[in-house]
Amino acid sequence: MNKKSLLVGIKCSFLALAVLLTTSAAARAQMAPYSQAGPMPPTLRLAHSIFVSNAGSDSGLFPEPFSGDPDRAYTEFYGALKQSGQFQLVNTPSSADLVLELQLTAPYGPFRTSSSDSITLKASGTSNAVPMFRLVIYDSKTHFILWTITQSVDFAALQKNHDRNFDAALTAVLHQFGLVTGRPL
Repeated sequence: MNKKSLLVGIKCSFLALAVLLTTSAAARAQMAPYSQAGPMPPTLRLAHSIFVSNAGSDSGLFPEPFSGDPDRAYTEFYGALKQSGQFQLVNTPSSADLVLELQLTAPYGPFRTSSSDSITLKASGTSNAVPMFRLVIYDSKTHFILWTITQSVDFAALQKNHDRNFDAALTAVLHQFGLVTGRPL
């Protein structure tokens, strides 16, 4: 390839990049700014009965870093819903207005390793490797997803702090569910 062809290629590349950036900027300029939330499915606010499904927990989370067993999230979530008295908890999905599917995941990603004097972060996948609760809310009649709530569990060095962060994240999921349904929990 001669110098002239190389220069023409570079100029074309810069021109293509300029067009792409201009087009992208124009598209962003045309989008209306976020001003209010989209509509919520009315089923969320009208629901009286719910079925809570245990979608489980990824392996490697119990008994460390969290105490208990893989059913801990489900048990605590179910107990908090029952104690709130905001919904009728039913034993079968077919007799519920909403089906809630709770899962605790441990995404593959950066992980922390500790030495005697420091903690380092090593990249190995996604940008967030902390465990995360995922609550999927289904319409029991149509089986379509109506809403999804996710909440990360903050990292901690000691098990008691892992457990405290677990409880705080699960409480945040309950709170978000209460906001979505219009019933504070």
